[in-house]
Amino acid sequence: MISMNNIVKRFGEQTVLSGVTFDVKGKEIFGLLGPSGAGKTTIINILTNQLKSDGGSHEIGVTPFETGLMLDEDGLFVRLNCIENLNVFAGIYGIPREKSLAALRNVGLEDAAKKAVNTLSKGMRQRLALARAILHEPKVLFLDEPTGGLDPGTARGIHNLILRLRENGATVFLTTHNMDEAAKLCDRVTLLHKGKIVEQGAPLEICERHHAVKTVPDLEAVFIEMTGVELA
Repeated sequence: MISMNNIVKRFGEQTVLSGVTFDVKGKEIFGLLGPSGAGKTTIINILTNQLKSDGGSHEIGVTPFETGLMLDEDGLFVRLNCIENLNVFAGIYGIPREKSLAALRNVGLEDAAKKAVNTLSKGMRQRLALARAILHEPKVLFLDEPTGGLDPGTARGIHNLILRLRENGATVFLTTHNMDEAAKLCDRVTLLHKGKIVEQGAPLEICERHHAVKTVPDLEAVFIEMTGVELA
């Protein structure tokens, strides 16, 4: 469904991606894991054609209309309320406005439909950005740190929604530096450090290879072993 082959990206004299290669299967949750600055957002920007690479190739097996995107910069219209924000995009996608309320319901914001965005908490804004990303029921969904900075209860709600999306046939591409989150959600993961892939595979398989399974897979222990870098 998604592939990258030997991707290189430079900003000036700095190389931020060095020969990145991976593939994402259809109807799976794929995790791209690493600390801030590892190159995760750059990879999403290349895959969604917001940036051009300096070498290599990439492909997504759906049209741009069939993708959804949630980035750290949410790009919400702060003077509009929640339902108005989604209605703008419903018009762009050419879908019924009834889909807007359904999307808010899916992220637990139905009661906040008439609240202005500039009055929302960070967690509510992130859920609204996620509602916008899933509004048109995309086949491929890119989520860049979707639970960063959220309280555990809100994060669990987003986790449950991601799992439901996969069950309904979506392919989810997730970036995070939360290794426990990735171990719970992802079918397969790629560990990224300074623009290079250091390990790939199913979370449990990776941890077993590195003897990092006690009661649960410990991806963070593997990352620290391979890079010497703590994620906290």
